[in-house]
Amino acid sequence: MPDATMAASPGTPTATREITYVMALNEALREEMRRDPRVFVMGEDVAIWGNRGGVYGVTQGLYDEFGPERVRDTPISEEAIVGTAVGAAVTGMRPVAEIMYIDFMALAMDPLVNQGAKLRYMFGGKARVPVVIRTQEGTGRGIAAQHSQSLEAWFVHVPGIKVCVPSTPYDAKGLLKTAIRDDNPVMFIEHKMLYATRGPVPEEEYTIPFGVADVKREGRDVTFIGIHTMVIKGLAAAEKLAAEGISVEVIDPRTLVPLDIETIVNSVKKTGRVVIAHEACERGGVAGEIAMQIMEHAFDYLDAPIVRVAGRNVPIPYNQRLERAAVPQEEDIIAAIRRIVPR
Repeated sequence: MPDATMAASPGTPTATREITYVMALNEALREEMRRDPRVFVMGEDVAIWGNRGGVYGVTQGLYDEFGPERVRDTPISEEAIVGTAVGAAVTGMRPVAEIMYIDFMALAMDPLVNQGAKLRYMFGGKARVPVVIRTQEGTGRGIAAQHSQSLEAWFVHVPGIKVCVPSTPYDAKGLLKTAIRDDNPVMFIEHKMLYATRGPVPEEEYTIPFGVADVKREGRDVTFIGIHTMVIKGLAAAEKLAAEGISVEVIDPRTLVPLDIETIVNSVKKTGRVVIAHEACERGGVAGEIAMQIMEHAFDYLDAPIVRVAGRNVPIPYNQRLERAAVPQEEDIIAAIRRIVPR
């Protein structure tokens, strides 16, 4: 099977139908399970709650179509889920394991980081580990410190793991199909507040290559790079700033590993200013890595310091007002852009 990262992308969606982020993920799973009998789904409550499709509805209806062999409920043990998925992948299957919250990946780091991420390298490329770990992160539902973290930087740091962070239904479907076809471990990180969002998704077959960022909005004065909900907030901020005469280019990396630094650098060369935003804590977040790569590749083009708009270095509070204060909002993005763009 060819490397999934080489699959063709149709570019900007032209579909007239709009579906939710959840429906896009469900379609991707269903289509890939029909296409390849080696693909199966496993996780907590993905089958027992067959009519609901687990906590967020992503696997709805899959148990009825594919049965208990390919839609498997698991014990409440994240280490067992990921360990079994890695083992199944090494022996020729293509598992998609669901971890209910990314916070719980703390319990499953050994089988993924110390085993799955290393096996292909240790066997000189002869081993394949086509496992996808689907999970979701982020704030917005008031479920406190142990269910609201954004931990993508954990996995970006580990060689051997690819990391996807789709922000739209179109990207979610295309990237998940690519992830399932890839022969390497993929952390497929969704966001709990994006599940109900709607957007155009073609009915015809398509995939999105890894390592290809998407320019969601073109601009000339500042480059804004956002992850997950920050893309949505960045677009809203760009619309308001346009009324002030500030033109914002909004870039969605879509995958953090591999990272499309070329698209980012080309934008920076045009605008000369950069703001990077994510919900994750500022300290050790991926904004620092992206900023450093921009410094290495486009320092001479910068007209102002790179600005990070990130979560505070605190556990996520339960209280709704405190939770909102702990992560960037649209007004924070607007303020950051105003600071570095002369008016």
